[in-house]
Amino acid sequence: MTTSSSSLLGERTAAAPPVRIVHLGLGAFHRSHQAWYTARAADAEQWGIAAYSGRRAALAEALSAQQGLYTLVVRSPDDDRAERIGSIVRAHGGSELDRFLADVAAPTTAIVSLTITEAAYSSAETDVDVPVLRSLGEGVEPTDAEPRTALGRLVVALEGRRRGGGGSLALVSCDNLPDNGGVLRAAVGSLADAVPGLGDWVEEHVSFVSSSVDRITPRLSDDETAELVDRYGDRAPVVAEPFSDWVIAGAFPAGRPQWETAGARFTDDLDPWEARKLWLLNGAHTLLASLGRLRGHLTVAEAIVDTECLRAVDAYWDEACRHLPVALGLAEYRAALLDRFRNPRIRHLLAQIGLDADTKMRVRIAPVAERERRAGRSAAACAAVVAAWLAVEGQGSDLPAVRLAVADLSAVLGADADFVEAVHRNRRQVGDLTLR
Repeated sequence: MTTSSSSLLGERTAAAPPVRIVHLGLGAFHRSHQAWYTARAADAEQWGIAAYSGRRAALAEALSAQQGLYTLVVRSPDDDRAERIGSIVRAHGGSELDRFLADVAAPTTAIVSLTITEAAYSSAETDVDVPVLRSLGEGVEPTDAEPRTALGRLVVALEGRRRGGGGSLALVSCDNLPDNGGVLRAAVGSLADAVPGLGDWVEEHVSFVSSSVDRITPRLSDDETAELVDRYGDRAPVVAEPFSDWVIAGAFPAGRPQWETAGARFTDDLDPWEARKLWLLNGAHTLLASLGRLRGHLTVAEAIVDTECLRAVDAYWDEACRHLPVALGLAEYRAALLDRFRNPRIRHLLAQIGLDADTKMRVRIAPVAERERRAGRSAAACAAVVAAWLAVEGQGSDLPAVRLAVADLSAVLGADADFVEAVHRNRRQVGDLTLR
């Protein structure tokens, strides 16, 4: 549906769907996939979302002024197609802990979903909230707790639901991690054990759902945002590519939207789909974020038409595809990815992709290199990716420094002298290129 240029203020005319999903990590990525699938589901009128941002409330305030409505601009190489999305019923800043606790505790809430980035799941990030959670077992009320991390807030909210006699629900991770539901289970379980009785309650009442989300959603520049605000009268527009894929595995004890009617697919074996997306799409992005910038490019679209970058992507994909089922349509997916990367109207900044690069390297590149080495092959393409990353990070090119850096990504690869030497050799070769 193409929207008009009128303002979204006060536009919602039909009754908003009831809140049954609470989302943590309000941003463009959530609004280009999960909220979009929910709005397109056959039973969309039954599933509203209360979405919470991080600490900053500007986006939530903009959406609240529009009653949660926003414009998703689907940008092809030739034109824009705009859709008005109404699945977000309420938007809140992350500091609104009391409201978040009430939403998670509500008996009508069936799902809590998350897009909080890969780094937010690390114990180094979440351990800061262990004393806060322990205080809940010492008489502190959930509403008086002051968790500092996204997962800390979630566990405090689960304790509030437990104390209120709330029923079962599903936690759904949409972050770019292998077995993201399993990672979420481990992180939540570890934190929940700090609260007497909560770990057992989580084990009995909470399911952990894994999902693989595949849709390029670039961060907009101020100028792009201003142009879209003027065109659509929307203070919180989102731009995404036409391609979209969402694969989901896990149980929903309190129900879920009919996402399959909007194109999502459900499977009992998410691993191959997840690996295809993480290694081929995200892995190539991570490669380009390093090598592309070293070769003077700013965006994915610029980098992928560079012969050297394309050759590196193809070589890396060859290595990754040796460890994926052919039944996933790998040749077709690779061809589609190149078309998606070349879309000149999706301005996906390499610097944006390069954020938290070490975490991304561990889950996207290192697993492919480990598999290649176990198979007795050189993993030369992966070694080149690691070398480009080291150059972008400004890490030393001497052999001891390279060995330490590789070991930080993977203990297995760090102990592999031949792989470390291949990275070292490549690191010296890229050392004289200029980073932009």
